[in-house]
Parts: sequence; C-alpha cells; structure tokens
Amino acid sequence: MATTIPNRQLFIDGAWREPVLKKRIPVVNPATEQIIGDIAAGTAEDVGLAVEAARRAFTRNKGKDWSSASGAVRAKYLRAIAAKVTERKSELAKFEAIDCGKPLDEAAWDIDDVAGCFEYYADLAEGLDAKQKAPISLPMEAFKSYVLKEPLGVVGLITPWNYPLLMATWKVAPALAAGCTAVLKPSELASVTCLELAEICREVGLPSGVLNIITGLGPEAGAPLAAHPNVDKIAFTGSSVTGSKIMTAAAQMVKPVSLELGGKSPIVVFEDIDLDKAAEWTAFGCFWTNGQICSATSRLIVHEKIAEEFLDKLVKWCKNIKISDPLEEGCRMGPVVSGGQYEKICKFISTAKSEGATILCGGARPKHLTKGYFIEPTIITNVTNSMQIWREEVFGPVLCVKTFSTEDEAIELANNTHYGLGAAVISNDLERCDRVSKAFQAGIVWINCSQPCFCQAPWGGNKRSGFGRELGEWGLDNYLSVKQVTRYVSDEPWGWYQSPSKL
Repeated sequence: MATTIPNRQLFIDGAWREPVLKKRIPVVNPATEQIIGDIAAGTAEDVGLAVEAARRAFTRNKGKDWSSASGAVRAKYLRAIAAKVTERKSELAKFEAIDCGKPLDEAAWDIDDVAGCFEYYADLAEGLDAKQKAPISLPMEAFKSYVLKEPLGVVGLITPWNYPLLMATWKVAPALAAGCTAVLKPSELASVTCLELAEICREVGLPSGVLNIITGLGPEAGAPLAAHPNVDKIAFTGSSVTGSKIMTAAAQMVKPVSLELGGKSPIVVFEDIDLDKAAEWTAFGCFWTNGQICSATSRLIVHEKIAEEFLDKLVKWCKNIKISDPLEEGCRMGPVVSGGQYEKICKFISTAKSEGATILCGGARPKHLTKGYFIEPTIITNVTNSMQIWREEVFGPVLCVKTFSTEDEAIELANNTHYGLGAAVISNDLERCDRVSKAFQAGIVWINCSQPCFCQAPWGGNKRSGFGRELGEWGLDNYLSVKQVTRYVSDEPWGWYQSPSKL
C-alpha cells in the first residue's frame, strides 16, 4: 500500500485555512508515479490574506510581539522549531523522499541540516541585541553616531523543489531571526515538508501571522506574492528565467530582491591527483540529489594526459551507484522530481547526440526500473563549446566533459558560461588551487571536493546565477535594514547662520 501524506490546507495567521477557490493539486510520488495525496492550490486572494496576516504580526503591539522584540525572544521560538524538527526527523525524511524522490539517507541528512540552521540563526538572533547601537567613528567631536539594524518588514520567500524543507529554512530561519514576518511559497512539486513546518510552528506557539505558508502554482500564487505592494522584499531560489520575472515585478515598487538562480558549474581536474578520490568527488558533485542541484559541477574539465584513464574510472564509479526507490536501503540515486522534468532531461540528452556528442555511459532509464522518473547517471563526451549540453543547465544527472592542456585553458573553459554559482578544482598542488580559485568567476569555490555546504558560510552566485548571499551572517543581513542615528552633542550653537537675536 502506498504511503500517504497528511491532508493540509494553507497556513495563514497561525491556522489552517481552506483556499478561497477550494482548489487542490495532486501530489505524485516520482518513484512510483502514484498519487499519494494533494495540497491546496492557493491563488492571489489567499496571498493577499497571508500578506495582511504577516503585516498585522509585524506591527502588532507596536512590534513588541515580534519585530522589535529582543533577539533572545525570537531565538526561543527558533530553538523550539529546531527541537521539533529533530523529534520528527524520520517522518520528515520519509515525506521528503516520497515527495521529491530524494534518497532517504540524503533526506535524513537534510533534516539534520534544517534543525542545525534554525539553531544557528537562533544564536545570531541573540547576537543582534549586542550589536545594536554600534558606534561609528566620526571626524567631528560635536557629533555622535550609531547604527541600528532593523527588520525589513514583510518578506516573500519563494523556494524550489530539490531541497524542499532545507531551502525554505535557509530563508525562513534568518528572516525570522531578523524580526521579519514572512509568507513562504514552496514549489508545487514538493510542498509536503514545508506544510509540516507550518504544523511545527503552530505546535511551538509561534505568534500568529509571523510565518504564513501558501502552496500553489507559480503563476497563481508565486507571481502575486512577488508583485504584492505590501511585501517589502522577495527572496527567491529557482530558475534564472523565473528570477528575471520576479526582479521585473519587484522593480515596479523598487523592492529589494535576493536571487539564487541556476548554474552550470565547472569541476577542473588536474593530472596530479588520485584518480579514485577525484572520480568519487566528480560523481558526487554532479549526481548528488539525483543531479538536481543548482550548484552541480556538471561540466568536467579534465587534463588531457589523464582524460582516458580518469573517464574509465568515473564510468565504473557511476555504474556502482545504487539506483532504486528512495526508501530502499542503500539507495544513492532516486527518480527526478516529475514527469515533466524527466522529459526535459531526456530531450537534453537526445539533443546532445544529435549535435554530435557521445553518450559515454547512461542516458536512459535503468533496465530494472519500469516505473518512476528514473534516469541513469549520464556522462557525455566529444562536447563543443557551442553545444546546448555545455551551455544550458540540465538540472538532472548529466555530466558533460571537455579536456584541457594548460592551466590558462582550463580557467578559460571554466569561466565560459553565463552562470557563476559554484566551481571546483582538484589538484595536489595547493598553490595552483589558490590561483585557480581566485580566477574562477563564481560565488562558491571548492578545492579537492564538490558540494559541501555549511550554514555558517555564505552561499550565492555571480552573473546569471543571481546576487545576494544566503547563510552565515550574510543570510541574516539579507533581512535587515541599516539605520544611521546621529546626535549633536555640543552645548555650543551650530552657528552657520547669524542669530536673529544678535542683529
């Protein structure tokens, strides 16, 4: 019997609310193609109610309930959420696996990271109190100046389906730590665990309206949120095409946005490496999360001296990856998220073949799996710079390969992209690694690894991969406004104009 998911409505003003138009969207398990439940399909009317609730929560009791409460008060709620997430870890991981196809072990790791992220931002919320009224050194003794850090207001958070709860947490935790109130719109392809976050917030007594969650389709719920005049900032993770639309909508009201968009990240492998270690990191960098990572190092740039031997190793590593139902023990690759995504990835692979590239391994459904949106880890060689597979983000388990002979050539190939999210270099020459790291046009660089991510370190890209940084102290700054306060402290009159009393 298929596992089912809890039946949830929209979460508005601290309570479950049926969508105004009473529509629902089916939830499909990508491993079985079976419907396992449904989610509410929110629309502009529901977004309006959620934004109103968030605005009331922001200003309630002159802000004393949340926005101008001490960071320590907000930290208490964030820690309570973290504890509940940990308590429900196995259940949340299973929901994540059947909702988006992520291997269960990986989903469990993500849930640990969710709890850790809430804990981390609880600490930063407390630290905010001590940083208020930070003095500014001025050249004139007659003035004293300090800085206040204040929450931006009501924020709209729009998140993707590849890390459903974790990507939401990357935005929710710092936004709440800063004192903002929020409306979260998760992807319609994977909203289940975000709705469970709403239930957790309800259980820990988070003040009503501080976090509201609207599920629904992008055009019907995400677009109205991005364009809403009473939303003070939009934070978005997703495709560059949608990011551009959100930026356009926000521009009408000069509304700040932070965007974490697509990528086509390189991994440069030099000739002085351990082949097996480099092969595993190369596979992990592209095939982790079923290949559905914005930062995936999906362009392998390998030194020509070792290319043949390295690719032979890499194929063996790929053929050893266990592809199965995400709930099966030892699964290391599950299905991609949906039928639409499956078709899109298959089209990328067929286009690469028609353009003259070679499918070195993979490129099709695994023979032992007749149901589900499964695609083998795929390696494509004989690629040219003009090919679609080299230029465009696939968002699936597809690695394309080129060779190089010199360090300069490797750097040029690595930077030959509109994107600039991640980049990796693998070499035993650490001076060379430092040179290449500086030369990469990317927001994140990995040396002798690929994809490690820590909530203490900044995350974000350059070029068409977006702007702004999530995680670390930079993630908190995303949701804070800086206010300068300057006071005249001298007993002497300013004396710029002649006093009327002395005329």
